[in-house]
Order: sequence, then structure tokens, then C-alpha cells
Amino acid sequence: MSTYAQELRATAQAMVAPGKGILAMDESRGTCDRRFEKLGIPTTEERRRTYRELILTTPDLAEFISGAILFDETIRQSTQAGVPFVQVMQEAGIIPGIKVDLGTKDLAGCEGEKVTEGLDGLGDRITEYYQMGARFAKWRGVITIGDGIPSETCLVANAHEIARYAALCQAGGLVPMVELEVLIDGEHSIERCYEVTERTFQILFEQLRLNRVEFDKMILKPSMVISGSNCPVQASVEQVAQMTVNCLRNNVPVAVAGIAFLSGGQSIEHATAHLNLIHAKFGAQCPWTITFSYARAIQQPALDYWHGDDANIPIAQQLLYHRAKLNGAASIGHYSSEME
Repeated sequence: MSTYAQELRATAQAMVAPGKGILAMDESRGTCDRRFEKLGIPTTEERRRTYRELILTTPDLAEFISGAILFDETIRQSTQAGVPFVQVMQEAGIIPGIKVDLGTKDLAGCEGEKVTEGLDGLGDRITEYYQMGARFAKWRGVITIGDGIPSETCLVANAHEIARYAALCQAGGLVPMVELEVLIDGEHSIERCYEVTERTFQILFEQLRLNRVEFDKMILKPSMVISGSNCPVQASVEQVAQMTVNCLRNNVPVAVAGIAFLSGGQSIEHATAHLNLIHAKFGAQCPWTITFSYARAIQQPALDYWHGDDANIPIAQQLLYHRAKLNGAASIGHYSSEME
């Protein structure tokens, strides 16, 4: 039993508090810079810091956001007034989280498939992040659907790594978010996505058990069961909700502390509508608290409006708050498109 057992359980429960979700603002430097480039925003550390300050100082954000995942650069930064971001979050009642993986690389011998790096020295990094105030972590693996893939090799390699990460987190006081994303890219049908997601869950939980990860002290961050983005037949919102819930109920242990969906390339409105219907229609069938851990689906309107101009910060913050509010409503089945 981890020395952090009670704290881990309490943190995991707070992360999925009713009506709240987790903001993923852990874009790597490269990803953040690419988004800035599209809008003509200078790709400097100072502009990234200002943007992260815009997000974290949004008034009343904690009404709908329980925690936020930071990138290594961000957890070390402070507001313009010199207040560390971690302190800003703690005072607002938002739990600091940290992305600890080091990105994906090609998986040797498996063409078109990826594996995530970052286990070397992870125990020491977890200790440092815990001391800095982080209380949960995220590690992302990716599974691609394509011709003859994913292979069992890829599924096992990714599940094994993510299970070792989760065990290290629990030993070091951080609640692990377990994210093995089945990518939306491709022409596959929703039925094919279901099949792959099911197999992914089976192997994932087998590895988590082998590595003695305690399910009541972790959060699962899955993708929804959805049609490939280039599939000629796009499943309805109802079908996505139904098949996603079926896949979770058939494969995810009841003991898992909570489920926080990633938006995974869905449109902003779809990510909210799918989450809402999962609750409104099928919530009673689910033994876990189900919520969101979205990035672009909450941030994008604010980023577009801010556009690198600090005079736009107050309205950009209102847009961020509005999207957080809509997803907070969806996470208890109270969203409707009129709220847009």
C-alpha cells in the first residue's frame, strides 16, 4: 500500500468532482508554437507564458475545472507579477497536474506505429514534480487504426509502458491519468474503432494489473468510440454515445476512480454534445464518474480571440470560461446546443 494511499484516493475523487473536468493545457513547446504560427503569434517563451497566464488567471475557472495538466516549461513559470503558476492554481482551487511522457517515436519493426518514451529517470522527475506541487500526471500513448494495424506488438508495448508509468506515479504521490488514445485519423468505421478500443482496453488493464496499479487511485483518459475522420459514413451523436458506453462497461473495471474523455480531434461542439449525451442517456448505466479532459475543445476560441494581443485578454478569458461552463454542464448531462 502506497504511503500516499489516502491522498491519492482523495485527489482522484476531486479530479472528477460532479460538474467539473480537467483542462489539458500541456501542449509541448512544438505543438504550442505550431498553433501560434497559424495565428501569426511570435513563438517565444514569453508569449507562451502570457498565454498560459491568460488561462490560469481566468476568473472563476475553478467552478468547472478541477485540475489542469501543465507542460514542464509551464509548471516552472510565474505570472507577470511573479506568482508561481502552481500557487495561482492552488489558491484558485485547481489541482496542478503534469505531463511526464517525452513524446512518441516510431516503434521498431512495426511500420506506421508509435511508442511513447519517457520512463528513464521518471521516478526522480515524479519526486521533483510532487515537491513543486503537482498532484497528478499524464502519459499519452497513441494507437493508429490502419491496414493491418494496430498490431498486438504495438498494443502490448504501449500498455506495458503506461502501466509502469502509472505504478511509478502512485509510488511517488501522483494520481496517474492513463491515456492510450485510439486516433480518429483514418477511414475506419465506428465498428472498427469499437473493436480496436476494446482490444486496447483488454491489454491495458491486463498490464495495469500485472504492474500492481491500484484502480481506485487512477483516472482513465480514453478516446470515444467514433468513426474515422475520413470515413464516408459518420456515426450519429447517439451512436457514438451508445457504443462508447458499451465499450467502457464491457472492459473497464468498476474500481477505476473516474473517466475523463479526451476530445481527440472532434469539433468543439461535437466533443461537448457527445459527452452530454453519454450522461443524459446512459449516465445511470455507468458505475464511474465520467467527465472531460479537453485541450482545444476548451482553449481554441480563447486562443483565436487573443491572437497574441494582450488587449484581448479579458474577452479571451470570457470565451475560455464559457467553453469550460458548457463542458461542465455536459459532464452532468445538462448541456443543450442553445447554450452555445
